[in-house]
Amino acid sequence: MNKTILVTGGAGFIGSNFVLAWVKQGLGNVINLDKLTYAGNLDNLVSLGRDARHVFVHGDIGDRHLLDKLLAEHQPYAVVNFAAESHVDRSIHGPQDFIQTNVVGTFHLLEAVRGYWNGLDTEHKKTFRFLHVSTDEVYGSLAKDDPAFTETTQYAPNSPYSASKAASDHLVRAYHHTYGLPTLTTNCSNNYGPHHFPEKLIPLVIHNALNGKPLPIYGNGQQIRDWLYVEDHCAAIRRVLEAGKAGEVYNIGGWNEKPNIEVVRTLCRLLDRKKPRADGHSYAEQITFVEDRLGHDQRYAIDATKISRELGWKPVETFETGIEKTVDWFLQNQDWVNNVTSGEYRNWVQTHYTERGEEMA
Repeated sequence: MNKTILVTGGAGFIGSNFVLAWVKQGLGNVINLDKLTYAGNLDNLVSLGRDARHVFVHGDIGDRHLLDKLLAEHQPYAVVNFAAESHVDRSIHGPQDFIQTNVVGTFHLLEAVRGYWNGLDTEHKKTFRFLHVSTDEVYGSLAKDDPAFTETTQYAPNSPYSASKAASDHLVRAYHHTYGLPTLTTNCSNNYGPHHFPEKLIPLVIHNALNGKPLPIYGNGQQIRDWLYVEDHCAAIRRVLEAGKAGEVYNIGGWNEKPNIEVVRTLCRLLDRKKPRADGHSYAEQITFVEDRLGHDQRYAIDATKISRELGWKPVETFETGIEKTVDWFLQNQDWVNNVTSGEYRNWVQTHYTERGEEMA
């Protein structure tokens, strides 16, 4: 059996962690298609060197000609779609890119994969899978005492980002039910870990703390998220790809609900111990509350019972073990951080937080 897979968005945060683990574990060859927008970074893949099992292709999932060429040439047995614009704040400032990539791009990818799949022989048709990686944000926001999101929770996206991901999920579902394409969809909670682009909460706090900058907390910091270590997420995706039932949805969560302010204070305590400030004060003194995000969802929580019961997956890391590994990685990889926090990233952060009355430079 050809063990080649096509991964889209494999230079981004979650995608690169997936690719690195796939190659490291000797699971087969990876054709890695990434547009290399601001969050796509070839430095994430540098440890692969010139490994022949990994082929990087700079390109867009909206490029049908390129997709057709890659599928025909490499004959993958699976496509794993990580490619997405994924930051809520950016979607508020510029929703068009999110519609173009997450909705139109996913449509073109599905069309190319459908054409390829239709040309396979009966045996390979049965074993082929298209796995679409999505988010818990498509389900909307929960009250404090509401039950966690399940796979049957009604969609209620509240941001341009989550609406665009909801649309892509619906397209994937439709291609299974209409055309029989063997799709799988995973909806995950908030990821964290190595190679996390530092516009998101955890890497932003680590970066700002070490550089003596304010640690910006939206509103009162009581927004609750379920935190999932990225390597646990990648293991879950591998398990769904291996044993998931075509047409099904699997929620992937870390069973770690934490208010944002608690996450930030935990980071400050770890940094106080591992990389103390020169003046001996706590990094917690840098915490700064800023104007809340427009339409900010108050709570996300994933019920991962289905994937545990049906596929036997559970996260390995607790929040305590995962967050310590994450802090250690960022402290040991400051060159990577410095490379990705220059230029366009710096300009965006400055503009975004200045609008909330906070000087970040």
